[in-house]
Amino acid sequence: MFKQLYDEISSTLTYVLIDDESRQAVIIDPVDHHLDDYIVLSEQLNIQLKYALETHLHADHITAGGQLRKVLGVQTAVSEQCWTDSADWQLNDGDEITFGQEGIKVIATHGHTSGSLSYLWQDKLFTGYALLINGCGRTDFQGGDAGVLFDSITQRIFTLPSETLIYPGHDYQGRRVSNVAQEKLINSRLAKQSREGFIATMAALNLPNPKMIDVAVPANRKCGVDETTAL
Repeated sequence: MFKQLYDEISSTLTYVLIDDESRQAVIIDPVDHHLDDYIVLSEQLNIQLKYALETHLHADHITAGGQLRKVLGVQTAVSEQCWTDSADWQLNDGDEITFGQEGIKVIATHGHTSGSLSYLWQDKLFTGYALLINGCGRTDFQGGDAGVLFDSITQRIFTLPSETLIYPGHDYQGRRVSNVAQEKLINSRLAKQSREGFIATMAALNLPNPKMIDVAVPANRKCGVDETTAL
């Protein structure tokens, strides 16, 4: 089973994946001010959170990964390409993460940032901000690259089975799930788009920086906490 949680402030989608037999679990992209909610959820579901996985180094919220490590002994994990040694695991393309009898495959989907990852579990792909529902993540900071993102989506995500469910890390429109076939057909930035056209589209977005970027990125390089102080 799994739970999909939503943060109203940053429009972040967080996921809890659970192995029914062992009750071990993984949380993807936890948000700092929901720490108490995660603790309560763990108690209610009688689960042991084993790993906190980040899809990338977030600029719009601070992760709860480091707090979960302090409180529950959770191990944190980020892409090696995030260039931070604060996490317990430095993940690379093709790595496998196990919890109980379940397994997650790490798929590098760089381009939104240089360290963006997606996580494949069963028939579900958790894409972070790489591929969104009818959109994709921006590519103008943290080593982002529109050409690399186009390749990641078309060569890594769109080559998965059509029925693979897409669970993004972000949505403003109240949408919660898509699939590979739908995104290939109707995604407004990618459907029937050339690589050159996609690069031009992304270059013309001219978006303002996320409001929390100056606070969130440095904090997330430390898994969201100052390890020299107590909670």
